[in-house]
Amino acid sequence: MWWKWSWLVASVLLATPLQAQQSSDAQAPEAASAPVAGQKAATSKHWMVTAANPLAAEAGAAALRRGGNAIDALVATQLVLGLVEPQSSGLGGGAFLVFWDAERQALTTFDGRETAPRAATPTLFQTENGQPLAFMEAVVGGRSVGAPGTPRLLETVHRRYGKLPWEQLAQPAIALAEKGFAVSPRLAELIAGDVAMLKRNAAARAYFLDSEGAPLKSGTLLKNPAYADTLRLLARDGTDAFYDGALADEIVRTVHSGDNPGLLSRGDLRDYQVRERAPVCGAYRGFNVCGMGPPSSGALTLGQILGILDAYDLKALGPQSPQAWRLIADASRLAFADRERYMADSDYVPMPTKGLLARDYLATRAQLLAGDDALPEVVAGSPTWDHAMAAPGRADGDAPELPSTTQITLVDADGNVVSMTSTIEAGFGSRLMVGGFLLNNELTDFSFRSQRNGVPVANRVEPGKRPRSSMTPTIVLKDGKPVLALGSPGGSQIIGYVAKTLIAHLDWGMPLAEAIAAPNMLARFDAVEIEQGSTAMSLEPEMRQLGFEVKTAPMTSGVQAVAIGPEGLSGAADPRREGVAIGE
Repeated sequence: MWWKWSWLVASVLLATPLQAQQSSDAQAPEAASAPVAGQKAATSKHWMVTAANPLAAEAGAAALRRGGNAIDALVATQLVLGLVEPQSSGLGGGAFLVFWDAERQALTTFDGRETAPRAATPTLFQTENGQPLAFMEAVVGGRSVGAPGTPRLLETVHRRYGKLPWEQLAQPAIALAEKGFAVSPRLAELIAGDVAMLKRNAAARAYFLDSEGAPLKSGTLLKNPAYADTLRLLARDGTDAFYDGALADEIVRTVHSGDNPGLLSRGDLRDYQVRERAPVCGAYRGFNVCGMGPPSSGALTLGQILGILDAYDLKALGPQSPQAWRLIADASRLAFADRERYMADSDYVPMPTKGLLARDYLATRAQLLAGDDALPEVVAGSPTWDHAMAAPGRADGDAPELPSTTQITLVDADGNVVSMTSTIEAGFGSRLMVGGFLLNNELTDFSFRSQRNGVPVANRVEPGKRPRSSMTPTIVLKDGKPVLALGSPGGSQIIGYVAKTLIAHLDWGMPLAEAIAAPNMLARFDAVEIEQGSTAMSLEPEMRQLGFEVKTAPMTSGVQAVAIGPEGLSGAADPRREGVAIGE
């Protein structure tokens, strides 16, 4: 049957698991060789860490072994990820955090998304003639850089929930930065594919390329003393040193330099704030699937996909059924149509947040899928607007999102649960490097078009606004208690990766690791996208017969997930990347 894993996925999962490095102290181990792939699945009675790199996961595990909690482990893990996986996340980027507070028995979310400079205008990414810039013309350089949120987010949640001293949590990353870590195969491959862009910034060129300008090879011992110095500064003085001091001056100078300068100011950094927001939850098969609301489109779009599919028996159809995938694809296309029309930073534009997840609205959308073939046309619906406001005119936007980003999923012995998706947007962000870390290109998540025929785009650039995101950190509740936490990197494909994993696990009964490893197939706009090289490609002819345009391409998801059950914890990391699961 077609659902058997591709040889690549199967070989990763069926190989003899290699235990991630075990260390009883908070210091990172010497790293003279590349990190091992590590175990992709683990079970435990007490706690679980899943992260996109073995060294980062081990830093989180060490914090838990020393008596820390999930938030302590999160801080330690993210600081190491910013070193060993710098192309995906770090101090120069932003993040969304979904947190189950076991003591309060309550779910909350924290918005550490970047903000646009006060001097930004809706035409930031347009030519003098009002046409959108080519994407890479906008990305590389200071124009694309927003005020980073990750440092403030980590400090904010640690002050409220953390147990271990803040300065201790930076020590694993400091030690690794000083002693050096082995460049992983994935990082080496990505550097090799980005040499031309990395050469445009002196600091990035010196760090990622050798003395002859060639990309660093896998296994190269890489040291980052500048990053160690930055972490020591933050450990000693807190993140005020990042947002209002000499480091802030250096960030602003770098953003304003070069041939594509940006607008970020000291005031933009100094005034940055993390926002705590209520979670957005959608019902599915008796579960509450909860995540980050606007400016993320993740929880809303995922909630719409699942809410539309709730009317159909996917379990009976099974994972081999073209009709099951027709339903998933068209539900996704309908949700993405609403996403393009309505979703943006709700601090700036009114949004029909409740209406988009209303049962009657989703039931109406579900009726569109009652036929046997693909929908010939997909358009945004007409949800009810919150507060009985009149629906404003809205045009569809134009905001490409590249598949970078990282995911951390944690559960501690007290039952606290963390799902955090963190990013600098595109691989290597703006390619600008300051203090040993890369600066984001997050502003290119705004629509490059500010209006169509005089009708404004919700996700247009505005001063201080947070760009729309597809990051989908998720915690699933059953009877008011968390039973599953997950998320993924992958640009706007993130939503589809998370939806596939949930459907495979909840509807088709696949164990968590199997659900993650299952071939990716999703739809965002008109085409169905099938993971290249996977056995799902056998469905391509049937999907075409149903009326879909079909595209095949590599789809490198990076789902990290932890299931919480009466027998304990089950963690799993996506075999397509270098992530691991560690539990005790």
